Amino acid sequence: MYDLAAISSWIEFAVRWVHVITGIAWIGSSFYFIALDLGLHRDRNLASGADGEEWQVHGGGFYHIQKYLIAPDQMPGDLIWFKWESYATWLSGFALLVLVYYLGAEFYLVDPSVADIGTVQAVLISLASLTFGWIAYDQICKSKFGDDNTRLMILLYVILVGMAYFYTSVFSGRAALLHLGAFTATIMSANVFFIIMPNQRIVVADLQAGRTPDAKYGKIAKQRSTHNNYLTLPVIFMMLSNHYPLAFASEMNWLIAALVFLMGVTIRHYFNTVHMRAGNPIWTWLVTALIFVVIMWLSTAPMFQAEEREEAHGPALRFAQAEGFTDVQDIVMGRCSMCHAAEPAWEGMHWPPKGVRLETEHQIAMAAKEIYLQAGLTHAMPPANLSYMQQDERAQIIAWYTAATK
Repeated sequence: MYDLAAISSWIEFAVRWVHVITGIAWIGSSFYFIALDLGLHRDRNLASGADGEEWQVHGGGFYHIQKYLIAPDQMPGDLIWFKWESYATWLSGFALLVLVYYLGAEFYLVDPSVADIGTVQAVLISLASLTFGWIAYDQICKSKFGDDNTRLMILLYVILVGMAYFYTSVFSGRAALLHLGAFTATIMSANVFFIIMPNQRIVVADLQAGRTPDAKYGKIAKQRSTHNNYLTLPVIFMMLSNHYPLAFASEMNWLIAALVFLMGVTIRHYFNTVHMRAGNPIWTWLVTALIFVVIMWLSTAPMFQAEEREEAHGPALRFAQAEGFTDVQDIVMGRCSMCHAAEPAWEGMHWPPKGVRLETEHQIAMAAKEIYLQAGLTHAMPPANLSYMQQDERAQIIAWYTAATK
């Protein structure tokens, strides 16, 4: 009953759902503990010997939380470690990267108008870049240069801007911003796996053995945790960007990405300052708004307008040569291209939805799977059936796609 396209779509949906669930768990716990740590009352002489405390109310109950720099006299046996949220988020995200961008590299990863590379080469570049990101970042943090956290953060920003430019020079716009998010998220998750958790284990082992832990382990873990705190919001933006062509399909997409990282800093600076009870820096919201206005302006720069060959080529060829393509092309041109065009004819629409253009033989053939799933197998498109696509036309789309994929 289910064909391969439907199965792959549901698998992608399931993995995406898991990714969102685990991401919420990771980001939620991370933001909570950052806010808790910054907001602890450390001006109280606590009989327990704790470094600070906080009283909170939630769900009809009251919570009394204390933080120990050195463990209490007796270490509890049921110590909770917050780690799986991070690991599960990265693993599900990488699985989604494989499903969408590696297995569909010819459609989503490679754009010949940006860089004429093969799909295998593109996947290898993707994998190598993620690996390079962590190794370079980790080595810089461990070097003398990394002793100054402000200097380190500036260099990290420069690296991220450089990677933004690199990705937009080799991948499609959609894949470029997604990869910049994956590049950053890999650093964040690797921080947890390779640095924060091992350092915590050393500290716990020392405490259990009655030894005084070396303060450097806590200092290093704190540094990496701070980096993760400031990188989280830009990563979310990058992961959402593939739904918004104004973000990924602009010629200035690399600069948009660079500015998004600055917005992440200004937003987190506000919340971190408030949680520390160190003031209310409203100016950060003004700066954030100004940066966002600049991003909106940059997004209207000419979108990628690669010259398309009228005849299908590459992976689109088999769909263009399949039985029924001529009829489907007429259907799409009549029912879909008034919106999915370089200059949409639909009133009030200035760009094609999600950057998808369906004006040429090549464009239609390249979008075969989406047309099949959204206008053939389901009635998602046209939205509200505004162009009055008939049931027999949807049947023709199904027949054409089936013929091409046999």
